[in-house]
Formats: sequence, structure tokens, C-alpha cells
Amino acid sequence: MDILLFCLFLAATFAAGATGALFPTGEWYKTLNKPTWTPPNWVFPVMWTSIYLFISFVSARVAVLEGNAYAMAFWGMQIAFNALWTPVFFGLRHLKASIPIMLGLWISVLGATITHMQLDFWAGLAFVPYLAWVTVAAALNMAMVRLNPDQEPLQLQNI
Repeated sequence: MDILLFCLFLAATFAAGATGALFPTGEWYKTLNKPTWTPPNWVFPVMWTSIYLFISFVSARVAVLEGNAYAMAFWGMQIAFNALWTPVFFGLRHLKASIPIMLGLWISVLGATITHMQLDFWAGLAFVPYLAWVTVAAALNMAMVRLNPDQEPLQLQNI
């Protein structure tokens, strides 16, 4: 594996993850109605850090393989949707608008899982926890919309 490629993928994943620091959950999130099966807050950074390390490692393996175009395209899609979801859900507090972003994230992670697996079984297998976590996140996202029907997004002021 190329260590520089790993570092580049890792930088991309942590740049996407930095949106969590830019748009923290805060008091607003604490006031929302949540399903009883919502994971404790400490689980989220543990899961995301693990996922980012896995997908950076295996994508660095796949990036050098012939025929990797679809795998890399799905990788790019998933990290873009990943970076976009947090500012919409936590930044704009737009629960409903975060649903199609989550759907795009789920589809792109599924695509990355399949295309990575076609090139390298272990690479595809490393995406499985990500797919499971995004499935839980999508269910949580949809439950939050259902449990908070009157939640209004932040109104942006004209600058």
C-alpha cells in the first residue's frame, strides 16, 4: 500500500468529518425528540474515526488497481455526501432536507462497498461496517424527522 495515498484519503475523510466540529450538536440537538434506540453521544466519534481509518486504508489499496474507476467515483460520492449532511442537519437544522442527502450517502456507500469488493475482497469487506452505520444513521435521521414534525430549519439572513 502507498502510504502517501493512504494519507491523502485520510485527509479527505477527516476534512469531511471536520464538519462535525464546525456544526456541533449543541443545545438544539439535546431538545429534539429522539428514538429510544439512539446511540449514546460517545459512540459517534468512535464509529466515524474507525470508519474513516478503514475506508482510507482500503481505498489506498484499491486506488492503484486497474479498473478502479467506479470504486473511486463511489468513494468520491460518499465523502461528498458525508461532508454535506452535517451542515444541513446540524448547521441549518433542516431535518427534512437531510433525508435526500442521507439517501445519496447510503447509495454511494453501497456502491463503494460493491465496487471495492469486486476489486479486492478485503477492501469491500472493510466498507461493510460503514454501510451498517449509515443504515443506522439513515433510520435515526428518518425517526428524528417523524418525532419532530414541527422543527423548523434556521432562517438564513441576507448578507
